[in-house]
Amino acid sequence: MNHGSSISVVTTISLILSFLPLFNLAQDYGAVARKKWLDQARVNKPVLHERLIKPVRLGILKKDTNAFQGWKVETSVAVDSLYQRGFKSQSGVIVDFGEHFTGYVSFSLAAWGRTPDAPLRLKFTFGEVPSELAVPFEPYSGSLSRAWLQDEIVTVSEVPSTLTIPRRLAFRYVKVELLSPSIGYDFKLTDLQIKATTSATENVASLLPNTSPLVKEIDRVGLRTLRECMQTVYEDGPKRDRRLWIGDLYLEALANDLSFKNHNLTKRCLYLLAALSNKEGYLHGTVFERPEPHPQEGQLLFDYALLYNVALRNYYKNTNDRETALDLWPVAKRQLELVKSYLMHSGLIDYDRAAKEIWIFIDWKDGLHKDVAIQGLAIYALKQTYELAKSLGKEHELAEVPEMIRKMSAAAKQHLFDKKTKLFLSGVDKQISYASQIWMILGGVVSKQEGAKIVNTLIAHKEALKPGGPYLYHYLLQAMIDCGMKDEAKETMLNYWGAMVEKGADTFWEVYDPADEYRSPYNFYPINSYCHAWSCTPVYFIRKYPEIFQD
Repeated sequence: MNHGSSISVVTTISLILSFLPLFNLAQDYGAVARKKWLDQARVNKPVLHERLIKPVRLGILKKDTNAFQGWKVETSVAVDSLYQRGFKSQSGVIVDFGEHFTGYVSFSLAAWGRTPDAPLRLKFTFGEVPSELAVPFEPYSGSLSRAWLQDEIVTVSEVPSTLTIPRRLAFRYVKVELLSPSIGYDFKLTDLQIKATTSATENVASLLPNTSPLVKEIDRVGLRTLRECMQTVYEDGPKRDRRLWIGDLYLEALANDLSFKNHNLTKRCLYLLAALSNKEGYLHGTVFERPEPHPQEGQLLFDYALLYNVALRNYYKNTNDRETALDLWPVAKRQLELVKSYLMHSGLIDYDRAAKEIWIFIDWKDGLHKDVAIQGLAIYALKQTYELAKSLGKEHELAEVPEMIRKMSAAAKQHLFDKKTKLFLSGVDKQISYASQIWMILGGVVSKQEGAKIVNTLIAHKEALKPGGPYLYHYLLQAMIDCGMKDEAKETMLNYWGAMVEKGADTFWEVYDPADEYRSPYNFYPINSYCHAWSCTPVYFIRKYPEIFQD
């Protein structure tokens, strides 16, 4: 081998070695950082505060066409009567804990009269709202697992005994039924309690004294909703799903920033999502923390991935935690590739292709066309990410983003805005929806004055597709406030969240349609979550804008 050949071989080997890190990166984007991110998530895992809660009264379940979903629980007698009589005559009793709690239920049984000589079988049905105790679960027609429904059958082999139901539960009411009694003896319940858990503190600043009673009540219910969902991650709902979703994380963090101020929980969730991104570096819309942290594979959400960037910017603004923001900056930067990959030369997102390849959520609303909304949301996320980049001295890494924003905004005005209706139209049938207008306003595609005209036109339009639940209603309030429509924002909060309060809500619901109380995205309304994270944001608005909501 001559000297020239030796140089060639050495050079070739050096080039191969130099590219190995890039090959590894291609195999798993962010692989080197995953362990560090996961370690940070573990370090910031909160300690749960525990309280033993006793029931406050017994109730009677009654059908009432004026009550939410047609059922209510009326107070009957004090809870002590449950413990002072044999249970055979009380089977089917409704026990009311007075408020919504999340945690672990225990109960004790004691003999009543003759010596126990056989096992007992009890059925517990737990309800966040009264209808869950009244509506038969079988035959089950829902599209989610039947196991989410909170009914438990417990066989007790020995009396006396104390038992804890292993499954964590979320409820206000519990119905207790005796399924298999002993012929030879009666028994009594001597205790029923819940070890309630939350990572939220009890120290929250009071509202201004002249705040209206309804706003105070909306705030109280919102705080309880947030508190129940603040476990070792921001859960979407403590009854069902019980995991971390990006969309819920962002809204919960907004409310938490101005109430409980548990910023380490936000930090944990941001790191957990980053650590569990897919090999291309894109974020899963939802992840699990138990038994070991893992993502829901294949659950990529276009809009949620972009909202992660907004959540990270919001975290940095509220904590000045530059180290974390810099650490997670590559994750945020990576999510913008989703926009680039679906952006057409025209400046519009290729919605048809995107919708085939990735989930676009926007709202739980049947028949909603989402092409306009995702265009506006993407512009909003680009702007928020660029602001984060500037605050970190990283704007040079996003040099192309300002032009993207300009081009996408111009395309939206040119191709999606209808000069006749003065609204943004979506889909081939030119659908008019709140979602489309909201995200064009939040994205800054229109001016403040134009946005106000759009909202007023929208409100007057009887055929416009309204928001499907509290998630999009949050963004409607923000759009109104951004347009200077303070009175309309307050009225919307009072009419929407206030209506839930007036219907007896202890916590705010995942889905609420004033025109259809039985609406469910899952084909069976008892499977709905009646304590749901994304509905807690009146807490944010009331405190962020006291001149609107506390005056």
